Amino acid sequence: MRIFTIVGSSVVETTALPTRPVPGGYVWIACARHEFEIQQAQLQSTLQQLCGHQLVDLHISDLLNKQLPSHYDYTSQYDLLVFRRLAAGQTEAGPDAPAVAPGQPMKRGGPPILRRINTNPVGFAVFDQVLLTVHPADCAVRDSYAEKLLAATSTELRATGARVPASPADLMLRIVNTMVDGYLDLRRELTRQLDHWQGELLKPGARFSNWSALLDARLTLHQLDDVCEEQRSAIQDWIEAVKTWPDAQGMAELRERELLQVRSRDVLEHIERVVHHVRRLEQSVETAVQMHFSVQGNQANNIMLTLTVLTAIFLPLNLIAGIFGMNFEVIPLLHRQGGFWWALGAMVVIALGMVLLFWRNRYLARTGR
Repeated sequence: MRIFTIVGSSVVETTALPTRPVPGGYVWIACARHEFEIQQAQLQSTLQQLCGHQLVDLHISDLLNKQLPSHYDYTSQYDLLVFRRLAAGQTEAGPDAPAVAPGQPMKRGGPPILRRINTNPVGFAVFDQVLLTVHPADCAVRDSYAEKLLAATSTELRATGARVPASPADLMLRIVNTMVDGYLDLRRELTRQLDHWQGELLKPGARFSNWSALLDARLTLHQLDDVCEEQRSAIQDWIEAVKTWPDAQGMAELRERELLQVRSRDVLEHIERVVHHVRRLEQSVETAVQMHFSVQGNQANNIMLTLTVLTAIFLPLNLIAGIFGMNFEVIPLLHRQGGFWWALGAMVVIALGMVLLFWRNRYLARTGR
């Protein structure tokens, strides 16, 4: 568990849970899901002391649920957002959990990029003076943003315009934006892998055999599309909820509210970019598969055309050979000394004539690849 007290541009990390509200600031309590389950009573007591309110039972169940999709909910005292982040490796499992949690996909085959598109939920409970976040075990997003937050208090970074989040809601949106950036970074590797497969699918004369990995990729893209749609719906609900908040008192609070709405729309725009790219990749894969089978069908048609032309060329030759192979006593040219050469010459002339005819009609034209 990591605990931060934020007042203005000052950020202090402590080891003990605070027992009283922070004047002019707020507290960020970031804990792992297993820690939240064990210290639930202590955390509820801390929330009561700091905010005068506690989490309701259904929201506690949501924060402990490892399979919950991204969604938004609220009460009159706090807002609850669940947002699924990219898992660093295998899906989360507690000490007593089975090797593969129910409902989670099994370990994927194929390239390593596919095994990275597992997701775990992160829960945010946003109070007026407290942000409680519930993360999977060893959450890299929490630790990386915590280091960024501590570094933002340095004089050098403040001079460059970096600012500490002004409220728990602002801090939540920044963490969510960090998660979405992970999806944006994933696009490059996915695009590179799928471009490689498209090149293999459309390579002339190649036999593509990695169909199982391609099927895994298509299923993974469908799953990623569903995850991003849930994320977009949750952030849209959050934006609509912010519009219903009481009117800001004073210019400073109004400015903070406007910045919060701008950051919310920015997060939503990032998610929509991911959704757009994932759908474009899905269409690209579908198009590549269809083009692959079209190319295969065109090659088969060319082969059948060549075989048909060759058969048509040899049909009259077989007819002549069959006629002179009949068991009749009298056949023209059969007993003449030059009969064989006349028949052979006629067969050659007929064959060359038919080849020329088919060539002029482009039946023997070389197809471009």
